[in-house]
Formats: sequence, C-alpha cells, structure tokens
Amino acid sequence: MSLLSLFIIGVHFFLLTILCLFGLHRFSMVIRWFKYRKYKPATPKTFKQLPKVTVQIPLYNERLVAKRIVDSIVLLDYPAERLQIQIVDDSNDETSELIAERVQHYQSLGIDIAHVQRTNRQGFKAGALKDAMDTATGEFIAIFDADFMPNKNTLLDSIHYFTQADIAMVQLRWEHLNRRSSLLTKTQAIMLDAHFALEQQVRCASDKLFNFNGTAGIWRTCAIIDAGHWSADTLTEDLDLSYRAQLAGWKMLYLNHVTCPGELPADMNAFKTQQYRWAKGGVEVMLKMLKTVWQAKLPLVKKIESTFHLSNNLAYFVMLVDTLFFLIPSLYLRDRYDFINIWWIDIPLLVMSSGGHIAYLYFGQVVLGRSKSRALLKLPNLVLLGIQLAINNSKAGFEALIGKQSEFVRTPKTGELEKLSSAKVATNKTTSLLGQSRLYKPLAPKGAIFEFLIATIYSLVLLWAINHQHWFMLPFITLLTIGFVMSAFNSFYNHYRLSNQ
Repeated sequence: MSLLSLFIIGVHFFLLTILCLFGLHRFSMVIRWFKYRKYKPATPKTFKQLPKVTVQIPLYNERLVAKRIVDSIVLLDYPAERLQIQIVDDSNDETSELIAERVQHYQSLGIDIAHVQRTNRQGFKAGALKDAMDTATGEFIAIFDADFMPNKNTLLDSIHYFTQADIAMVQLRWEHLNRRSSLLTKTQAIMLDAHFALEQQVRCASDKLFNFNGTAGIWRTCAIIDAGHWSADTLTEDLDLSYRAQLAGWKMLYLNHVTCPGELPADMNAFKTQQYRWAKGGVEVMLKMLKTVWQAKLPLVKKIESTFHLSNNLAYFVMLVDTLFFLIPSLYLRDRYDFINIWWIDIPLLVMSSGGHIAYLYFGQVVLGRSKSRALLKLPNLVLLGIQLAINNSKAGFEALIGKQSEFVRTPKTGELEKLSSAKVATNKTTSLLGQSRLYKPLAPKGAIFEFLIATIYSLVLLWAINHQHWFMLPFITLLTIGFVMSAFNSFYNHYRLSNQ
C-alpha cells in the first residue's frame, strides 16, 4: 500500500475521531443533565422599587410581524413610568410605515414608545442596538426580535434575578408559535428544545460559559458597556458579547421555567439562511475569542467546555470534508487491499459520533416532559435535517475560517401563529393568521444544484457498497443520499411555490 493510500485512510480515521468527540460531548450533556435536572436559580430577592427597563425590538424589513410585535410589547405588565420601548428599525420598505402608525397610536395613549430609525445598516443588528442605546434610559435592556411575542408577565418574572449585582444577562427559554405548522417547523422545534432545555440548562447549572441567544433575554446596561459594547465584527453579536462579558467577570443566568414564544422559519431556504448565519458567526466568534478563553484564569474544564461550545459548528465542515474526499477513497482502498475491516473501526466511530447527537435531541424532549414515543418517531427526520444542513453550514464554517465577510441576512418570517392556551404558550393546535398570498419574497435556493450533484455521487457509492457487500455502511450512505436529495428538492420547491404566490 502506498504512502498516499495510508494518508487517505489515516485522515479519514482522524476526521471520524473528531466527529466522535463532538458526538461524545453531546452525549455528555445528557449524562450531566441527570445531575442538574432539578437545578433552578435561587429565588431572587425582589427590588424594593422596580428598576427602569428599556425594551428594544430590532427589526429590518419585517412587515409581516411588525404590527404584531408592537401591539404585543405594549401589553407588558410593568409600571408605565419604569418602562421605555424602542422599536429599533433599519427597514427600507413599508415596514417603517406600519411601525410609525402603531408608534404614533400608542404615543397618543401616553405610552413611552419611540421609533428609532437609521439611514444606514452599518453594523447590522449589533450596530442598531448600539446606536439605540444612546437614547435608552433603562438600567436594563430587554431584547425581543420582531417575530417573538413575550408574555405579559415576562419582565416581572425575570427582572428580580438582577438583584444579584454580578448578573449581566438573563436568558429565557424559547417556545415556538408555529411549532406544528409543518414537518420542518416540528423538527426545528426539537433541535431548539435540546439546545435550551438541555444544553443551556446544563451549562448554566454547572457554572460553564454559555450565551445569550440574541432575543428573549435581558441585559444589565452597564454590563454591555463594561464588556466592550455590541460589536459587528462577527455575525453572532450575541455569542460574542456573552463571552466578553463573562470573561470580564460578569455572570449570566438561564431561566428554563420562564418562556418566550417566537416564530420558526417556515421554509427550507429561510431555515438555511438562519443556520448559515448562526454557523458562520459561531466560527467567527471561535476565531476571535477561543485564544482569550484559554489565556484567561479559568478552570481547565471550563476551557474545554468552551472549546466544544465555540467550535461545534465546524462538525458539519468536518463531516462534509470526510464524506466528500476521504470516506469513498478509504472504502475503496481498504476493499482493494483488504486493510482494516470497517466492521470494527468505522461502525463504532459512526455510532458514537451520530449516537451522541441523537441522544441529545431525544432527551431534549424528555426533559420537557413531552412524549417519548413521539420523540423517537421524530429522530429519522432530525437525522435527515442534519444532513440537509451539511453543505450549507459547511460553507458557512469554511468562509469564516478564511475570513470572508458577508452581510447579516435577517431570517424572513411569515407571521404564523399557533393558538395560545390559557395555561401555557404553544399548544398542539395550529392556526395561521396569514393567507399564502402574504408570504415574504422567496430566498434563492443556494447550493441546491450542488446538493443534487452530491446526492448523485452517493447514489453511485450506494450501488458500489451493495456490489461489494458493505452492508453495515448502507444505512449511513443511504441517509446521506436521501438527505441531500430532500434538501435540494425542498429548496427548489419552496422557492418555486413562493415565487408563484
């Protein structure tokens, strides 16, 4: 066997090992949850006088949800003289007119609400939030994206945790307004449930560094300034500020028991846009902050956990590089030279890498008390959705690694709502307040042709594996083929459907 052949096989196993580490880390979240499952931040003291809070609603060209968020935010149960509302608007379409009308209406009723507009999008969301703070009067800043709908008691349920003077930020758990509107939104909801109810819970409870999720959270104003303010040098300004604040000595809390409902992307292209921004921004923050984390006076276990946290979006890139460039040649070479049977090397590594993610997603439902059987039935969809994101998120990670800059693209939302139960948000019955004709301008199906090409290649690999009786690899290769086909089809189909509304 040549040195090149050994190199190809060696790199394949090296990349598989990296994926295995990511999978085992996800599985460790499940194990650690059993230790911290009863954790709940201590009941706080209460403010003798409620502090002044500024609520900021950043938005950009979101006409389908603009009116809804303004009408929702003025219903917050908080003393009027202690509440300031800023609609932070960078829009250049009819969204601004909708907002202006609602703001004028509520100003006439004596509500302290302002329409904060800019003539440019410099710094995108981070820039808008930073500029708006010039006129913010609150000791605390509550941030809700335009597609979220905080409950009336959201502020009162969370503000008293700031009686602890070292708390910089309090993050609420996301719920989902349109959870049951489609298979895509159901699957997204499960992914986010695991992130919040499992991952955020474990990190907060175990005193590890974690992050503000960009919305449904409250910041102490002086903590934002002390940490260096909002910065637009990454696409995830929320993750960036979170790490800078914690490294500056501030603490943060996650409240699993306080929820705030928001809207999930309604189609594949919108979902990919959101995931692209999160993945690229996450890698950008990794490049910016990881060295600082390792230089900080933190326990080794915190540094290791932060490394997994900041680098987890690279797992897609590692998987794609391996499956495109090394998996197929490795299978061929080992078959040709009868070298290292895949039964006892590849299969255990694949099980550990994928099994950890599957367990993580499954227990994300278990910890919220949802049906275990339904969670099991949804697992194949979750695996396929992960594969469908492979090329999209790999491109995002690669662009971040090479320093390619890109615009902050807001995830388009339709304004879908799920019926709200009197007891809790997000019941199982769904309704839409919008007709199909009101949907947003469709996004281009980026990468779909490449996904079809990759699916074609894996179809040929599938036939080769059957011919050479690599039976244990068939499920993996089959899932890859189906996942890429579905991703490309959904991208083209949604673009066509929305273009013809």
